[in-house]
Amino acid sequence: MAIKLINIGFGNIVSATRIIAVVSPESAPIKRVISEARERGKLIDATYGRRTRAVIVADSGHIVLSAVQPETVKNRMQARDSNSESTDLE
Repeated sequence: MAIKLINIGFGNIVSATRIIAVVSPESAPIKRVISEARERGKLIDATYGRRTRAVIVADSGHIVLSAVQPETVKNRMQARDSNSESTDLE
């Protein structure tokens, strides 16, 4: 089983197989999730001081903050999936 890695901005990568959700950070429930993860020590801030645009929820309970749009993360995941499928066919 190959590990699929997704670039989430500024050279940071996460394992695509561990991602449960990629959401926008504007809603109150997501802000609460971020706050709780910070208190538990499960928050990973990969924004490099920039505005948080995507919140990535991992199956380990970690929350990853990214400065790229959720749509961009989704597109990168889909591009990675289509690349691996074409490689599998060869």
